[in-house]
Amino acid sequence: MHKRYCLLILLLFLSLYGYASIPPVDTIALWKGENIRFGKEVSLYAYKPEQPNGISIIVCPGGSYYWHDKENEGELVAEWLRSKGITAFVLTYRVAGAAEIAFHTRLIFRGKRHPDMITDAQRALQYVQEHAPEYKLDPTRIGMMGFSAGGHLVMSAACFSSTNFLQLSGIETDVNLRPAFVAAVYPVVTMHPPYVHKRSRRGLLGDSWVGRKSMRDSLSLERHIPDNCPPVFLINCVDDPIVQYQNSVLLDSALTQKGVPHEYLQYQEGKHGFGASDYYGSQECREWRNEFLRWLEAIYPCSL
Repeated sequence: MHKRYCLLILLLFLSLYGYASIPPVDTIALWKGENIRFGKEVSLYAYKPEQPNGISIIVCPGGSYYWHDKENEGELVAEWLRSKGITAFVLTYRVAGAAEIAFHTRLIFRGKRHPDMITDAQRALQYVQEHAPEYKLDPTRIGMMGFSAGGHLVMSAACFSSTNFLQLSGIETDVNLRPAFVAAVYPVVTMHPPYVHKRSRRGLLGDSWVGRKSMRDSLSLERHIPDNCPPVFLINCVDDPIVQYQNSVLLDSALTQKGVPHEYLQYQEGKHGFGASDYYGSQECREWRNEFLRWLEAIYPCSL
């Protein structure tokens, strides 16, 4: 009798707080069956709305290319998008690992570094396109959203879509590796002083490559905006103490020069790392979510 009473209380608690009605999250091992270095840790987490509107977004959390901010820039973002009918896929791409900050092991071993991250991003694009029917998605409406270093990653996917990094891993595919649109939230952009975020640069390149000018040039995104760059939604805060706001200014200028359709919102206060939180940042910068939905609705009318 006591056990039954406890079970009823638990079920009542779950129903009151909505946990029982939350759709399950699919976990997809992106490199399952492939002989990919450190590929077992790369996953997509699919957040499926009850009534999908056909739009999907691959979400890339930040973390200086060393770790992932899985809550503010991953789970909360995906739940928010799902609530709007958008199917969200959170990508845990390969990162150097927090221990690498202290021990510099990539001076001896290759470890995880470029192009591992963009290869994972392209693999995610491949997966979502190939499985669009089962998720009730429009394969021409697959976008990407990234935060901080994740912002650099999604913009890299837009800038270098003509290069098939999957071929380096022996993967052949004929799907479109260009995202339909990109949202870059307080992104890392340049690999050059004076505005470079040094930890992200080192996380991406590793100690043995970080000093190579050719590598810095090739991954400074303001220098590589293609003619076919997809539409970009860009936001950051002037008081950002982590990634200097001039990163986004450089990107905005490069997009403008190339004539790429984009919107740049620069907030005065909000700092860094707020993601989709209702508490971090500022009231001003948290408005970015509504602004993004408005921008997306202009691209795909009557979808939201």
